[in-house]
Amino acid sequence: MTTFRRLTGRVLTALGTLVFVLVLNFVIFRAMGDPKHDLARNPNLTESAQAALIKERGLDQSQWVQFTRYLKDTLTGDLGTSFITNRPVSDELLNALPNTLIVVGVSTVLASLLGPWLGLLAAWKRGRTRDTLLTQGSVVLYSMPSFWLGMVLIAVFAQWWQLLPTGLGSTPGSTATGWAHVEDVARHAVLPVATLTLGLLAQYAVNMRSAVVDTMQEDYVLTARAIGLAPRAVRNRHIVRNAMLPVVTVIGLNLGFVLGGAITVEALFSWPGIGQLTLEAIHGKDYPMLQGLFLLSSALVIAMNLATDLLYGRLDPRIRD
Repeated sequence: MTTFRRLTGRVLTALGTLVFVLVLNFVIFRAMGDPKHDLARNPNLTESAQAALIKERGLDQSQWVQFTRYLKDTLTGDLGTSFITNRPVSDELLNALPNTLIVVGVSTVLASLLGPWLGLLAAWKRGRTRDTLLTQGSVVLYSMPSFWLGMVLIAVFAQWWQLLPTGLGSTPGSTATGWAHVEDVARHAVLPVATLTLGLLAQYAVNMRSAVVDTMQEDYVLTARAIGLAPRAVRNRHIVRNAMLPVVTVIGLNLGFVLGGAITVEALFSWPGIGQLTLEAIHGKDYPMLQGLFLLSSALVIAMNLATDLLYGRLDPRIRD
């Protein structure tokens, strides 16, 4: 019963946060400007076309009517129509999301595996050469802006050695299908994936090292060593699992933020994903698209936060109790 109450409480909290985001999503973009005025400034539309478009999208109604219509449409999966492409926002998001998932998914998996492992290696030999090299290298990568790291990778691997393409999601004009198309996309994804992976990996390594160093000072670890357990058993059974708690939090939250916020990397490599779509919507003042992007990003952060919170209960029995 306690577990059920805890699960219910977390889910209700997440739903409440999502409702708040829905309201904020409507208010914040109306505060930025009136969509009617932006449509009226479009030189490609005649006055009659502007009036018809404003009426079609309900922009001539009161704010309350617009808000109720917005809630109804959002709950039924209708996120509106893009001002730029005149296509449903949901369709545009579904087209761009797989490309972002390729980069973010691979980056997250690689960083989540390598980062904590490198942090553990550094902390286990604290104060030695390996610890110094790994820690300083991680700090340098962690503090390095993603756009600058991406430009360095482009300069080295695309311009200097000419091993990889500089950007785009695939070769322009390519008619490849099947595995040839997969290979083409994979080659174009290498540099964006490497840029995101190195930044995330460094962050996870620094967090893991700090958590391991703190955990090694705990009484239960000292007791395990005192009773004669092998160092490997102490590390694997008593240190790693507890040290992973803060790292799991960072990984879970980062997954939501990175998925919706890999704007810099996607813009640098002209990768056709959510980040590139966000830039185009900002430049074009495409409010329905920006609303859809904000809602998607917020929902992902909330979902990842909920999943991380529930995972805590699996990693630490004290939280379940």
